[in-house]
Amino acid sequence: MWWSFFQAVRRGEHRLAPTTWIAAAGALVYSLWPLDVIPDLLLPFGIVDDLGLWAVTLTLVNRERRRFEEASRHEVVDVEGTVRPS
Repeated sequence: MWWSFFQAVRRGEHRLAPTTWIAAAGALVYSLWPLDVIPDLLLPFGIVDDLGLWAVTLTLVNRERRRFEEASRHEVVDVEGTVRPS
């Protein structure tokens, strides 16, 4: 179901919530940025802040995937995840 979800997002058939886009962009920029809240040189603690940010992003993407699955079952689901009868 992940593949069809990503294809639907790519084709514009499913719109992601702005929060998900912001979290994904922020996680990518923060991971590539040379400055960190906890420096990566302090292994194993240096990667904790990066992993935490990616965990939040993956949680939001998984929520979007579930919303896509519900919508594909012909139910209308709003951005907050509330199912409304169609």
